Amino acid sequence: MRSVLLAIGLVLLIEGLLPFLAPAQWRGAMARIAQLRDGQLRFLGLSSILAGLLLIAL
Repeated sequence: MRSVLLAIGLVLLIEGLLPFLAPAQWRGAMARIAQLRDGQLRFLGLSSILAGLLLIAL
């Protein structure tokens, strides 16, 4: 259970860095992401999943 909480904490830490350090650029990126088609978003999601699995495997 401790490992899961640590992993969630790390995700939240990393997710919060960009809006904290560069809010204007983050907002612009989110606006562009919101305009993507469903298929493009699914591809980004799948790519993130695969990259995460690869990092975990290493």
